Order: sequence, then C-alpha cells, then structure tokens
Amino acid sequence: MKPAVLIVDDEAGVRSSLAGVLGDEGYAVEAVDSGEACLNRAAGRVFDLIILDIWLPGADGLETLTALRERGVDAEVVMISGHGSIEAAVRAIKLGAFDFVEKPLSLDKTVLVVRNALRQRRLEVENRALRADADRRQVMVGESPVMAELREQVALAAPTNGRVLIHGENGTGKELVARSLHAMSRRAAGPFIDVNCAAIPEELIESELFGHVRGAFTGAVHDRRGKFEMADGGTIFLDEIADMSLKTQAKVLRVLQEQVVEPVGGREGIPVDVRVVAATNKSLPEEIQAGRFRDDLFYRLNVVPIVVPPLRDRREDVSRLSEHFLSVYAGEYGHGVKRMDPDGLAVLRQYDWPGNVRELRNVIERVVIMVPGPVVTVQDLSFLETAVPASAGRSGHTSAPVRLHDARDRFERDYIASALAIEHGNISRAADTLGLERSNLYRKMRAFGIRPSRPGGPRRSALSAGAGSPGPDPS
Repeated sequence: MKPAVLIVDDEAGVRSSLAGVLGDEGYAVEAVDSGEACLNRAAGRVFDLIILDIWLPGADGLETLTALRERGVDAEVVMISGHGSIEAAVRAIKLGAFDFVEKPLSLDKTVLVVRNALRQRRLEVENRALRADADRRQVMVGESPVMAELREQVALAAPTNGRVLIHGENGTGKELVARSLHAMSRRAAGPFIDVNCAAIPEELIESELFGHVRGAFTGAVHDRRGKFEMADGGTIFLDEIADMSLKTQAKVLRVLQEQVVEPVGGREGIPVDVRVVAATNKSLPEEIQAGRFRDDLFYRLNVVPIVVPPLRDRREDVSRLSEHFLSVYAGEYGHGVKRMDPDGLAVLRQYDWPGNVRELRNVIERVVIMVPGPVVTVQDLSFLETAVPASAGRSGHTSAPVRLHDARDRFERDYIASALAIEHGNISRAADTLGLERSNLYRKMRAFGIRPSRPGGPRRSALSAGAGSPGPDPS
C-alpha cells in the first residue's frame, strides 16, 4: 500500500507542486487549504504524513497540530512556513512535529524530509507491533490454583525494590516471571537486562557483568559497559545463578552491598541503581552445603522467594497453554489457526512434560508447522511416545501414560536390538557402533532379555521374541 500524505497549505501553487512531486515519488497524496479541512480529512482517513503550513486562515498550523494530537492522530507531521522563526520551530517540535522546513521550499530537501519522516513512521509502527507481539507472548497463561498463587506473589513483589529469587525446573518460565516482575514495577520504563550465567565462559563473565576498560586484558581494545551498568535504573535478571563461580559470586555480593560496579582493569567504581532478580533450577541450600554457593549471597538474593510450579503440577492449564501457542505460531508462520481434537488434548494432559512449558511450546510449534489440516489429532502427536499407547490411534481412547523410565528402557532396548540386527548379531561390531564396551553391551542385553544370535543364524535372530524394531526418536 502506498504511504498516504496530506498537504495542508493555503497557497494553491504550493499544494499543486508538492502533490505533483510526491505523487511522482509513489505516494498517495491529498491536499486541503485550511486547518479545519485538515482535521475533517484526518478524522475520516489514516494518513502516514501530514505536511502542515504554519500560517493558515482560521486555525493556524500550530493550533491544528495541537488539535491533531489531542484527537489521537499519530501521523508524522512536517511543518512548513515562509515566515518561520526559531521560536515557532522549537514549539512545533515540542508539539510532536518531525521537522520544520522553511519556504521557499527546496523540492529535493522536502522529498528527503518526507522520506525520513515516513521511515520514522514505519519504524514506530513496526516497534508497536513487535511490542504487542512480545506482550502477547510474555503472558503467564493458566487458571490453576498454583498459577493464581504465583500471580498473587508477583503482584505483591513487583512494586517493591526487594530482590527476588525464583526457583523452578528448566522450562517452567522463570524468565517470564522475572519479566512480569519488571513490567509491573516502578522500573518498567527502565531497561530489563537478562544474563544467563551458565552460558558465559568463566573467563568472560566478570567482563560481561561489570564491564572492562581498554587494555585490561588481551583483546580489550576499547572500554565496554557491563550488564549491571546497562541495567541502571531498571532490572537485571541473573538466570542460573548457581552456575556462577565462587569468585564471581563474591564480586556480585559486593555490588549488592555497595551499589557500585568496578570494571575489570578499572580503578574507579561506577554507582548503579539496579534491582536484582535471580533464578535457579538447583537447590541453593544443597549447593551451599556442598561448598559451591556462598551463603551470604544466598541471603542477599533470597529476600522474596518465588517458586514456579512444573507443568505436571498444573495439568489443567495444558489446554489453555496449547490454545495460546497455537494462536501465537499460527500468526508467526502465516498459517490458519489450528485446534486440538479432544483425544489430542487428552494426550497432552496425560503427558508428564519433563521439559515443562518450554517442551509444550516446542511441541505446538512442531504441529503448527508439520500438520497440514486445521485439526491436530492424536495421530499427529504420536511422537510423544510416553503419552500415546499403540491402541489410542485405532480406538480413539487413551489409556494411562507410560512412565518416562519405562519409555526410556523400551527405546534403549529397541535401539540395541536394531544395532545387533544390522551387524547380524555380532556383539563386538554392535558395541563399536553404539560406542559401548562389549561387556557393557552384553550386560544390557541380559537386562533387556535380548538373546545373542547363533553364528550363521538369520539376520534378525538377535531380537528376542519381545523385542521389535526401533521406536521413534523420543523428542
């Protein structure tokens, strides 16, 4: 669609020349001769850009600009005038104008200003869309009692500056809770900086957190701000805090105590005003007992403890989460919105979700991509082996889910049997293929009831009567 431009000027010659030039540039141009006509036209159509003369009969350009903003018209505005002054230009910019161009107009300059204004408009629209999409994704979905309790804890903790320590298994949504705490806090307008302590090499984490000065170490060719300084006025989220070394823990403790960071190689501290939210999937008391985590840092961080429940403890939320992710990924990939049939939802509710919400999200993304029809059936979820018994696809009814331990044993048994079949029952070659010691493979064969084949026997004689072909990859 062509960008829509409205020209507002009481001189017919200016309207005609601007409309011709901008029309040649590919814009959809309209023109009016007064502020009142501008307001009427803007009320009935969305314009991307308004070129507005200051000196107009009736309401002047500045009054018209004020009225546009009061009515919620968010088009970019470029002011023009043949009797311009610095005061008028400054006032126009304060009222939200993009730029100010003096008459007589240079058409080349005017076209350049129009391009820049429309580029700014496009970026703002894209930014709003991205924020809306991010807000839609970053929402705590679920109405279970444990989720209601979690929301209440977040609502109570968010408006304060108290440090929060979030506990939960991998994939439960600890970062989502941290972002919700920030979004509901008085620091929401400030930055939210997340740091995955487990993903940063030990030799780089101090530079990452506290910054460094030029020449502090080999490769430090310029000064660098650390994450704590970048989070000034906002929130820093230290994910997987238990994976931080004792040395770095001591430095983080000092920052929490003094609210000052000292860059690597620097001599002067930098004051920071940062709220710290940390998260871990480990038991920090056990880590303290083992000597891997400082107890003084734990007490500093654990002002407000919040526990994020695993998905298996809120199975009643699986349906809502599935609908949410189906909608998100349908929009992302441009597919029509899919829905789960009742048997498919039953499978999802029965599954134990060792990977928690993250695993469910990945499963939904997979079916949005791979399932061609509008309905996701139980057969489409057959890769969730622990949840879909062999009879489910035939009878339309599901039975109790297989335990994860049993499913792993079944997969390992079938995988070993397959390797033996490929190697015609030769245990030594099968052990090499599987990357096992021969004695270890033989021990597993006995445990799974897989009988070694007789020399010269048929190719699949390595399989016991109860062993079958390898099952699907338990993704």
